[in-house]
Amino acid sequence: MPFAITDDEVSLCYKVQGDGPAIVFAHEFAADHTSWDAQVAHFSDRFKCIVYNARGYPPSTVPESVGSYSQSRAVKDLLAVMDHAGVDKAHIVGLSMGGFAALMMGLHHPNRCLSVCSAGIGYGAELDRRDKFREEAQASAAFIRDNGVPAFADKYMSGPTRIPFLRLDREAFNAFRDTMAGFSAVGLANTQLGVQRERPSLYDLKAELSQYTVPALIVNGDEDWPCLAPGLMLKQVIPTAGLVIYPNCGHTINLERPKELNQSLDQLFGQVEAGSWPRRDPASMIDSITGMSPTNMNTNKSCE
Repeated sequence: MPFAITDDEVSLCYKVQGDGPAIVFAHEFAADHTSWDAQVAHFSDRFKCIVYNARGYPPSTVPESVGSYSQSRAVKDLLAVMDHAGVDKAHIVGLSMGGFAALMMGLHHPNRCLSVCSAGIGYGAELDRRDKFREEAQASAAFIRDNGVPAFADKYMSGPTRIPFLRLDREAFNAFRDTMAGFSAVGLANTQLGVQRERPSLYDLKAELSQYTVPALIVNGDEDWPCLAPGLMLKQVIPTAGLVIYPNCGHTINLERPKELNQSLDQLFGQVEAGSWPRRDPASMIDSITGMSPTNMNTNKSCE
């Protein structure tokens, strides 16, 4: 696998398969680049698929300092991979931690994005949940340091939003957990402290997100409880956003619903290529239930 070198001299391993318009896949906290295998297999006959391991996930470099990990750094790392792979613009697809990086790519680097898909995004975003999320990130890092990654993987993967995956396919779930158990303790702890704990709340970014210009797809599982309200908020705020919710699905969307996710991405990419991905009409957001509010009535106006 080739390595992209960042401006702070971190090496990021990545893999390229296929040719055509580029798709870059960014993984979640509990996974690495292999979690996107079903997507690469589906799209690599038509697209240039790029997967990579975030910093802290071997064989990418594992910086020892927490200060080397941040949400803004995660976006810079994604750009570094694109630059090293010779990709000017790409469809950016991310799950959870990677989904946040994907969303920020569209916000801060729209000229590098063909589209953005952010799946399973929103953990700890709600303002009344911020302190609890930060406390849990701190506790996770301490548990990793004190007990090791295998014990942490067992505990982390028993969380409520992982139960649907276990229920769906115990063998695949166990394989996913075992992969996580082999990750770097330093990398996981520092990612919790630098990236997860310190990332901004999506609710604090509403004003910026309302100016979003990149075609965006928000994807959630209906049993991924921490992401449902933030996902709906993103749909309401981002004028270029579509929203997909898969039934009886938890957080590990790309493994629980690979075919459905691939279909949703096919639709997104196809509409973007055709120039038909819509921007929401502001008239659909008036403060009325049926459109018959007296303050919104205009007998001379009709839909065209």
